[in-house]
Amino acid sequence: MKILGSDDHVIVVGAGLAGWRFAEALRREGYLGALSMVGDEPHLPYDRPPLSKQVLSGKWDVERTTLVEAERLAELDIVTHWGTAAVSLDPETASVTLASGRVLEGTFVVVATGTRARRLPFHAADHLHTLRTRDDVVTLRDSLSLLESGATVAIIGGGFIGAEAATALSALGFQPVVLEAAPLPLVAVLGTEVAEWLARLPSDVGVELRVDQSITDVVSAEGGYDVLFADGSRLFAGAVVLGVGAVPNTEWLAGSRVEVMNGVVVNDHLFAREDVAAIGDVARFPWRHGGERGDVRIEHWQTANDHAQALAAMLTRAGSETDVPIMVPYFWSDQYGKKIQMLGHPAPTDQVTRVVGSPDEGKWLALYSRADVVTGLIALNQPRGLMLSRGLLESDVTLAQALATAPWSV
Repeated sequence: MKILGSDDHVIVVGAGLAGWRFAEALRREGYLGALSMVGDEPHLPYDRPPLSKQVLSGKWDVERTTLVEAERLAELDIVTHWGTAAVSLDPETASVTLASGRVLEGTFVVVATGTRARRLPFHAADHLHTLRTRDDVVTLRDSLSLLESGATVAIIGGGFIGAEAATALSALGFQPVVLEAAPLPLVAVLGTEVAEWLARLPSDVGVELRVDQSITDVVSAEGGYDVLFADGSRLFAGAVVLGVGAVPNTEWLAGSRVEVMNGVVVNDHLFAREDVAAIGDVARFPWRHGGERGDVRIEHWQTANDHAQALAAMLTRAGSETDVPIMVPYFWSDQYGKKIQMLGHPAPTDQVTRVVGSPDEGKWLALYSRADVVTGLIALNQPRGLMLSRGLLESDVTLAQALATAPWSV
């Protein structure tokens, strides 16, 4: 595996959390060679989770999400190319062509291009809001400022982003209506039992949740939009927000011979090719647990951070090719006045064993297991118990062992 030297030029394509944390870690690990960052947005690197939480609700100004100032980038001798997207990669020469026409010639390329919000082909598509970028949340807040207090805002998609948006909009005095196509929000991710527990939360704070919704179109109407349904009914809303997933930004890699399959396919060391690696939301990487192996792409803040730190360490430490770090995926979401946290990468069909609390109490902790091996943990308002139990995922631990040791109760 490649170890970087002072004659190298590393090009980081993507200026989000993963890209910035990698560049920062690379300098911290002692890399002295040339280092460039490319970002298609004009902004300095910024943190995305607060956008649908603190920024949308008005608790934070959008500038507070900035991760690094220009002065710090200069101190680290990082050459930046903001507001111009990468349009092609030549892996044979490790060169990246930008939309401006400029070609950056490097020796190693890190793909950290993340994802973009998925759009839907409705007639009013150009006027529907998403919550992925800084500009998205600024545009949505501008639109909301034109609405009267109590106005209905339709949110298409009841997943994590949809729920966080509904929470913020409710706090702002609007009436969010969450429209979910599935029988339960998040059922495809968390499984039926846990999804049923979480489906109780919206009504606790006066948010309307509608499931099994078949939306055929969204069209412009006087003063807002009509959401049209397959049964012939419609819902008028002053604004419409889409929270229907994300798409990895890989189109620019066409013709590069980098393998793309719902993300950039990488090995245990996050390498896609000898001189190309991928990290964060865009990376499809091996996940092993319980004797099983599968390639996964995880759109979580913690995974992006862990990838960045691990790759920087592996590229700067001789002999590190034998050291594949243990990564335990972690995710959190603040919604409907509660904090949801999850460790691991369980399947929705895994067995669920609740070990603390209950849905009636509004706080609980549960284990996922498959073939008697713990595959994940999920908690509602139980942060300490969850973090005390992280060790259950650092090796193969049986459900019986977990129940016997009960680390969450220490």
